[in-house]
Amino acid sequence: MDTTGQNAPLVEQRADPFVYKHTDGYYYFTGSVPTYDRIELRKSKTIDGLKDAETFDVWFKHKNGPMSRHIWAPEIHYLDNKWYVYFAASEEEDIWKLRPYVLECKGQDPLKDEWIELGMMQAADGDEKSFIDFSLDATIFENKGKRYFCWAEKTGGQFAASNLYLAEMESPIKLKTIQFMLTTPDYDWERVDFWVNEGPAVIKNKGKIYITFSASATGACYCMGLMEADENADLLDRNSWKKSRYPVLETDYEKGIYGPGHNCFTVAEDDKTPLCIYHARDYEKAVGDPAVVPESDKRPLDEIIEDPLYDPNRHARVMEVNFDADGKPVFKF
Repeated sequence: MDTTGQNAPLVEQRADPFVYKHTDGYYYFTGSVPTYDRIELRKSKTIDGLKDAETFDVWFKHKNGPMSRHIWAPEIHYLDNKWYVYFAASEEEDIWKLRPYVLECKGQDPLKDEWIELGMMQAADGDEKSFIDFSLDATIFENKGKRYFCWAEKTGGQFAASNLYLAEMESPIKLKTIQFMLTTPDYDWERVDFWVNEGPAVIKNKGKIYITFSASATGACYCMGLMEADENADLLDRNSWKKSRYPVLETDYEKGIYGPGHNCFTVAEDDKTPLCIYHARDYEKAVGDPAVVPESDKRPLDEIIEDPLYDPNRHARVMEVNFDADGKPVFKF
C-alpha cells in the first residue's frame, strides 16, 4: 500500500466501506452507492488498486415492498465455504423500516456468479426484540470457536436511540442467542443531533477484542468510539466490556477530514499491517444532491439539499492502525 497519500480518498463516493481480504489474495470491496439502490462489488490484488477496479452490480433493489429503498452498508463475508452479503434495506412504502437482509452467492466467484436472496436475518428462537425496529450496520466476527453478529438497532421508532447489540450466530442467516446490548449512547459526543451508536467493526490484538463504532449524526460531528473485552471473557456479559470515554477518531479541521466513521478493518499486502478503511467528507457542511435522490422522493428541493443522507461525497479512505503500549489500537490521520 502506498501510504504517502493515505489522507486522500481510496474510493470516491462510497460510504460505509467494507474490505475483505480472501484466501485467493484479492481484496473484495463494497459500500453504499450514492443512489442506495444496489449492491456493488469490486476486487483487487492491492488496496490502491481498488480505486480503479472494475465494478460489478450483483443485486438491485426491488420496486416495492421489502428491500425496495435505502440499500445501506453492505458487507461481504466468506462463511462455511460460501459467500454472503449482509445489508440493510427499507421499503418504498415505509422508508425508515430498515431491517438486515442476507444474500448468498451460488458459486465461488462473487463478482460473476448468481446471488440469491435468503430474506431477513432471523432472530434466535424466543427472541422477540431483535430486528423488530430500525436495524442496520451488521458485521460478523469469530472468537474461540463461536461466530457473533453485531448490529445497530433503534427501539421505539425513528428518533429513539440507536444502540449496538451482540448475539452468537447459529447459522449464516439465524442467531443462536437473544440480543445483548453492547453499548448505548452515554456521552455527549454520541448524542450530537441524534443519539447514535452504529457501524461496528472488529479488530483483535494481544488477547483483546476491540469493537469500533460510529456515533452521532452523519455530518462533521460523526466520530468513532471504542469498546474492548478480553478474548477469554463472556462476550455476552455487559461486565466484560469497557467503553472509551472519548472518541478515538473525529473530525480534523486542519487536515480537512470531516465526519470520519463507519469503518472496517483489513490488512496490508504484507498480511501483517492492520488497516482501517473508513469514510469521511472533504468539507464540513453536507449538501444533498437531487441527482441521487429516488424519483419516488417528492420532497421540495430545499429539503433534499438539507438532507445529508443524499450528499454523495463520503469517500472511502485508508489509514494504518498502530497500537499503544497496552495493545490498544490508535487511529491517526
